[in-house]
Amino acid sequence: MNRKIVLTGVIFGLMSVILGAFGAHGLEDLLSASSLESYETGVRYQMYHSLLLLWLGSSAVIPENAKRWVYILLTTGVVLFSFSIYLLATDSLTSIPFKGIALLTPLGGFFLILGWVILGYRVFKYFD
Repeated sequence: MNRKIVLTGVIFGLMSVILGAFGAHGLEDLLSASSLESYETGVRYQMYHSLLLLWLGSSAVIPENAKRWVYILLTTGVVLFSFSIYLLATDSLTSIPFKGIALLTPLGGFFLILGWVILGYRVFKYFD
C-alpha cells in the first residue's frame, strides 16, 4: 500500500508541474485572468496533496488501515476537485459545456477535508 501511495504522490506531483507549466505558458493568452487563477488553484491543491501523499506513504505514524482511507479520500478529492477545476477553467476553449460538472468541485473539496480530518485524528492519537 505504501508503494501505491508514494507512486500516486509522484504522479500527481509530476502532473502538477506539467499542468502548471502548461497553464503559465500555454494558456495565459487564451484564458481570462479569473479562469487562469482558478486553473492555478487546481494545480496548487494537486501539488499540496501530492506532497502529503509522499509523506503519508513513507510515514510509520499512521496505521495501515487509516492510511488506506486517507489515501482513498485524498486521491478521490484531488481527481474531483482539481480536475473539475481544470475542465471548468478551460471551458471557453472547447465546445463541450463543462458547467454540469461544477458540483464535483465542492464534493472533491469535501473528500480532501475528510482525508485531512482522519489524518489529523490519527496523528493526534499517535502523539497522545
